[in-house]
Amino acid sequence: MQTYDLIVIGSGPAGQRAAIQGAKSGKRVALVEKREVIGGVCINTGTIPSKTFREAVLHLSGYLYQSIYGINYRVKEKITMADLAFRVQHVIKTEVDVTQAQVSRNNIELLTGTASFVDPHRLKVESSRGAQEFGAEVVVIASGTKPAVSPRVPLNGKTIINSDQILQMPELPKSMIVVGGGVIGVEYTCMFATLGVRVILVERRPRLLEFADAEMVEALSYHLRDSRVTMRLNEEVQSVEEMPDGTVVAVLESKKKISGDALLYAVGRQGNVDELNLAGAGIEADPRGRIKVNADYQTVQPHIYAVGDVIGFPSLASVSMEQGRLAAAHAFGKQLQSNPANYPYGIYTIPEISFVGKTEEQLTDEDVPYEVGVSYYREIARGQIRGDTTGRLKLIFHRETKEILGVHIIGEGAAELIHIGQAVMILGGRVDYFVNTVFNYPTLAECYKAAAFNGLNKLSRL
Repeated sequence: MQTYDLIVIGSGPAGQRAAIQGAKSGKRVALVEKREVIGGVCINTGTIPSKTFREAVLHLSGYLYQSIYGINYRVKEKITMADLAFRVQHVIKTEVDVTQAQVSRNNIELLTGTASFVDPHRLKVESSRGAQEFGAEVVVIASGTKPAVSPRVPLNGKTIINSDQILQMPELPKSMIVVGGGVIGVEYTCMFATLGVRVILVERRPRLLEFADAEMVEALSYHLRDSRVTMRLNEEVQSVEEMPDGTVVAVLESKKKISGDALLYAVGRQGNVDELNLAGAGIEADPRGRIKVNADYQTVQPHIYAVGDVIGFPSLASVSMEQGRLAAAHAFGKQLQSNPANYPYGIYTIPEISFVGKTEEQLTDEDVPYEVGVSYYREIARGQIRGDTTGRLKLIFHRETKEILGVHIIGEGAAELIHIGQAVMILGGRVDYFVNTVFNYPTLAECYKAAAFNGLNKLSRL
């Protein structure tokens, strides 16, 4: 039986970083992946395909330039699923190659097959070529998640689908029902609405994206309605049926009936733990397949770590990478510094949303005295040049110390722009920094200066 210092289960962002950190620490590392290709859900069916799909939608629909050339402007008149899939497949292939090269360059051994625990220090890896057992001093579980299923929603892979099956749709539907107002559901709602698909979004909670700033979500909801999206909030799906003519009908708990050419079921994801035989390692997962860990990502077995989406919120690829790196470093005696309170969030809706730090709601609950400065893309030259006149940036800062408490942005480029605010916040900068700094002109970064002036002017009036 071969033994390793570290065995990592899953080759997504969390698994890759854990394996590389282990290798950089001079350890013998194996990475187990049940797919024939490396990269996990992130590269093959999740983050990379969905963000590439979004980019293809924005380009082919001409969305970013319609405010300049008119709402009928289109790069391609009849957009097909094949057009969108072409760009997606190209990017997936490149990302797989890059990841494969990183793993190879760090002398990490790749084991293809399904991993399961024999006992806390032994793993069995099964594939079409047979089964083998391996020993490990440390194990990192980075098995990720899969779309949640419901007996109420009979998936067929064509007209009733989950987020992993988007590219399997034979054609672009004229109308679509999206069940779930979380990140995945709202992102795909935006993409399909931008393509001209009539979307009905069903969400059981009273608002979308409850963890994000209410003002940004309100602005996004306005854009969704403006794109002819019908939002059914405080509603839950009771049953879904495919009709003889190929359309899909969903009956809501309120007895409303809604129909569309297709239905996307995007109500959460489930941890990929079914095949792991966690009991063999003395570990348990909750009903949603999430593994409980401590602050260092250790499970109840100190030498077994769990990282990434399989441990739950926030389920962001960027955070998963950091968790994998931190877990492997801790396992081999290295203490790295990282503060989850400073992790940025990127939601790739249209327009995109990104934020770091606290929301107004959180600060109000904590009785923190704060002031807000807001700037608008339409007032910044780069916003007009880019054709995005709907974006805005909000700076939240302490009224007495002027310390930056949160930055919230909606608009194209938000996920890139947020890092300026993140850096200033982490380094203890105050709102005055933005006033006293010269930004390139014309850039969206100028929004920071405008927002800082706006907030400080409010303070001076008081």
